[in-house]
Amino acid sequence: MAVAIQIRSVTKSYQRAGETLRVLDELDLDMAPATFYALMGPSGSGKTTLLNLLGGLDRADSGEVRFGGTDLQGLSGGELAAWRARNIGFVFQGFNLLPVLTARENVELPLLLQPLSASQRRDQAERALQLVGLGDRMAHKPRELSGGQEQRVAIARAIASDPEVILADEPTGDLDRTTADSVLSLLQRLNRELHKTILMVTHDPQAASYADQVIHLDKGKLGRIETNHPARS
Repeated sequence: MAVAIQIRSVTKSYQRAGETLRVLDELDLDMAPATFYALMGPSGSGKTTLLNLLGGLDRADSGEVRFGGTDLQGLSGGELAAWRARNIGFVFQGFNLLPVLTARENVELPLLLQPLSASQRRDQAERALQLVGLGDRMAHKPRELSGGQEQRVAIARAIASDPEVILADEPTGDLDRTTADSVLSLLQRLNRELHKTILMVTHDPQAASYADQVIHLDKGKLGRIETNHPARS
């Protein structure tokens, strides 16, 4: 199987209180396309840092981060932003929806970075909302939606530009179990039916059970990788 993402000897450190804190330490990792991964580990193990490197929100101090043959380390700031808009969809724990905008307008926001007409942006946003089951909530503002519906809007926003990879940082952390399971089932469907590669940071073993593989990090190093589901052809 072709490799969607390759991480080679990646190191990332931050300065804190005058000390150097190494968050990722010579990390190597391969991620296959169209696979749902859960990323687990204790606080401070480097999970969110790795997510930010893969999403082009931050750069490694050393090593390589390759995405389909593209070396992210070699891209300029502008090139990295354009690459991110085309290839990555982000889902966060806090939804990050603008309260003054409708669900459709929130989903349209990342499409403003692409060369699309207003009608094209509207069509893509509406298709994404239909896909996540919110075709009847397009004109609703966040305060008129439940927490689970807000996260579905956030997922629609992440997939509106048809990215290859969805990066999700604790996407069910603020949701009750039933609502969380509904959101996780949606992510699983996006993986299986639309063949999205998904990397989800989570502390919840039940959430991780929805993934094909569970990657464990500990002190910036790769630990064990567990397989939950057999490979799909």
